[in-house]
Amino acid sequence: MDTHYIALLEDEGPNVAVGVWFPDLPGCFSAGDSFEDAMRNASEAAELWLEALDGKPWPKARSLSELKADPQFIEDLKDFNDSVIYFAAPVRLMTQKAA
Repeated sequence: MDTHYIALLEDEGPNVAVGVWFPDLPGCFSAGDSFEDAMRNASEAAELWLEALDGKPWPKARSLSELKADPQFIEDLKDFNDSVIYFAAPVRLMTQKAA
């Protein structure tokens, strides 16, 4: 069973790696040399972050609508202007304890 967490891609220009972060997974981030690399690395980063919970319940994976209704999320985005792209990163683990 897959869970999808919204990830944000940050494209700051051609000489900088494409960054990825997850609003619902605090401290979980990754990057890649291209959008494709960053998206591929995002799922792996999320899976490792969730494995580190060591059996604790997973954070709720919010929809994009739920995120956009969160004032803290909107505040966090102010620094990124138009350089952010949203996508749902699939997360696959053998055992899952979603909140």
